[in-house]
Amino acid sequence: MPIGVSTEWYTRLEKGHIGGVSEDVLDAVARALQLDDDERTYLFDLAQSSRPASRTPSRRRDVEIPPQVQWLLDSMTMSSAFVRNGRTDVVASNPLARALHAPMFDSATIDRRGRPNIARYVFLDLGAHDFFLDWDAAGNATTALLRAEAGREPRDRALRGLIGELCTLSPEFRGLWAAHDVLIRHDGIKRLQHPDVGHLELTFQSLDLALSGRAVHNLITYTAEPATASEDRLKLLASWAATQSRTAEPTRHSPAPGPL
Repeated sequence: MPIGVSTEWYTRLEKGHIGGVSEDVLDAVARALQLDDDERTYLFDLAQSSRPASRTPSRRRDVEIPPQVQWLLDSMTMSSAFVRNGRTDVVASNPLARALHAPMFDSATIDRRGRPNIARYVFLDLGAHDFFLDWDAAGNATTALLRAEAGREPRDRALRGLIGELCTLSPEFRGLWAAHDVLIRHDGIKRLQHPDVGHLELTFQSLDLALSGRAVHNLITYTAEPATASEDRLKLLASWAATQSRTAEPTRHSPAPGPL
């Protein structure tokens, strides 16, 4: 145990009563517990959010996605790309993302605006176990991302509602939530079983988007290794997505010619 940090402090930390704890104490605790970068960030976020303020859960307004972000997504024709907020809502996407993640976009777990939520899909749609070949890894990562968001925004009413819904309806989520794992950034390899093109092994990257204050938004991209079967299948999906996108666009009629 580090000098100056008593057992009482640890008890307060575990219960979330850490408002007013100095950064020196938090840093000592982080070193003593050998926290990694994500866990350390979570600890400091908890301390920040526990400082005196209104404790009433608030309904955060969703951040509007600027048009230029959607233009960026649409320009990425050979990469699946979407923007995810801290609650794992998919708030913007390109045609290939909608084609690649069609099972999620078509799921009964989407909200009234037709917007998918990754956590709801992973834990409340049985088809997710078939779509994510490494479902355990997907479940662990999704839960840990929500845990990090809960540290940043403990009074977010929508986030509390989502976590409560998942704890009530999903024993898998309930067990993972009790583990208190934290994840700030998520990158790696994703193995998917797509209903139309079959097996895909893709690399996914997460990039921070600074859209509004503390609100977290990440640009998530999925790409395939060149000269692989996964690249061929992703290209096929991209072709389908482009065709459907053009079909969905309203017909533009040329103006009638003016008098000569």
